[in-house]
Amino acid sequence: MLTLKKSAQALILGLSALTLNNAWAHGAAKPQHGGVVQVANDVNFELVLQADGALIYLIDHDEPMSSAGITGKLTVLSGASKTEAELKPAGDNKLQAIGIKIGSGAKVVASLSNVEGKAVTVRFAIK
Repeated sequence: MLTLKKSAQALILGLSALTLNNAWAHGAAKPQHGGVVQVANDVNFELVLQADGALIYLIDHDEPMSSAGITGKLTVLSGASKTEAELKPAGDNKLQAIGIKIGSGAKVVASLSNVEGKAVTVRFAIK
């Protein structure tokens, strides 16, 4: 009788665990501009490749975040080569790097200053 009771309790506990509402962390959103999204300091950064450089869109809690006052550099690591370009505000919620090529398989690092008063490093992997 005792084992039956414990088995029933274990079954009820197990089933209740399946029905609990899980609290999910604020994660990366789906790309809105066809790029690659990463999260740092609760801000979504979407890297979008262009023929002559790249754009990074800034989204904070599903709302565009102003790029005014944010600066930094974009570093591209491709095989043994490393190239860098300055990131500058490009209106609204985007930063732009010009004169840099980003190919498939590259690792990209955005080192940014003044994102909500903080320095932020965002890493992207290009497939």
